[in-house]
Amino acid sequence: MYKYKCLNPIAKVGLNNFTSDYKAVDNVDDAEGILVRSANMLEMDFSSNLLAVARAGAGVNNIPLDKCSQKGIVVFNTPGANANGVKEMVLAAMLLASRDIIGGTEWVKANAGDPEIAKLTEKSKKKFAGTEIFGKKLGIIGLGAIGVRVANAARQLGMEVYGYDPYLSIDAAWRLSSDVKHVTNVEDIYSKCDIITIHVPALDTTKGLINRDAIAKMKKGVIIINLARDILCNEADVLAGINAGKIRKYVTDFPNPTIAGHDGCIVIPHLGASTEESEDNCAVKAVLELKDYLENGNVNNSVNFPSCDMGVCNKPRVAIFHKNVANMISQFTTVFGGAGMNISDMTNKSRGDYAYTLIDLEDTVTDEIVEKLKGVDGVVRVRVVRKDV
Repeated sequence: MYKYKCLNPIAKVGLNNFTSDYKAVDNVDDAEGILVRSANMLEMDFSSNLLAVARAGAGVNNIPLDKCSQKGIVVFNTPGANANGVKEMVLAAMLLASRDIIGGTEWVKANAGDPEIAKLTEKSKKKFAGTEIFGKKLGIIGLGAIGVRVANAARQLGMEVYGYDPYLSIDAAWRLSSDVKHVTNVEDIYSKCDIITIHVPALDTTKGLINRDAIAKMKKGVIIINLARDILCNEADVLAGINAGKIRKYVTDFPNPTIAGHDGCIVIPHLGASTEESEDNCAVKAVLELKDYLENGNVNNSVNFPSCDMGVCNKPRVAIFHKNVANMISQFTTVFGGAGMNISDMTNKSRGDYAYTLIDLEDTVTDEIVEKLKGVDGVVRVRVVRKDV
């Protein structure tokens, strides 16, 4: 029986994928798997039972990745599961920033009690006139699951689309409209585009990507959309750009005291992926990732360990998390060979400082074998996925 704990409400359509072999537990220390959305896990102490954490969403800044890696706990996320929801919010952001819809509806609310509101409307609506997005140049920084969808949708709306991504995957390239202009220098986005939207992960290399220098290269009246991560924009520099008349609107999904209520800012309360469909998709994907790992040892969409998949586990299988150093595999095979055990299949993948090895055997895995594997210098964790033939 596999035990799991939900730290946040997880959509039922996802939990329905658990079979009778799974049991929800109240005590998190009893859980082998954790499902989480936004709950803060940074200060949590993890029991030795915990094998994996599945985040029903893309961002994992609420999970202590280093601590999990050191304990051999796999952390999954669900990239692309909420991509359509975020794409639609980007389209809404472009329209809200181009047409003063918010200002207009606020005016209506303020004048709701005036019996002459219909006549006043005709006199006042010119204050809220905007521009169309048809024919405008849209620059997309980051052509992952969301960026590609935004690019293709914008082309359908008649926009001229420029995309920048030095790490564009083959899969994304296949899905990207051939009409999108793929640029190799982000400064081309800055200098040419009327609207710029950012879809890159929050890394040390992307922090403050939109700053004073970048803004200086942009067109006067540019619209900047940031529904990815707040730290991607230096918001003090953005406000300076708004005050100077360089930036027309800044749309962000991350409220904070710096920009909330500031003129020229449209601040959305983190609604990018807040749709029933996105939550369902994320829940289903997180549960399936967790199940595949617990039942088969397969790792897909992990943020702290390499992808590694040996299919359905139908033989004794051992999973070994270890440091990414030389001679590890030879030491593992020596342990099995010394016990007269035959290896029927094996795969090893590495990522940064860590590596993951899956080994299928023809013989039952004994406790003695497990202890010998644990004793190999550099091994972080040994897990028997299936013990017997």
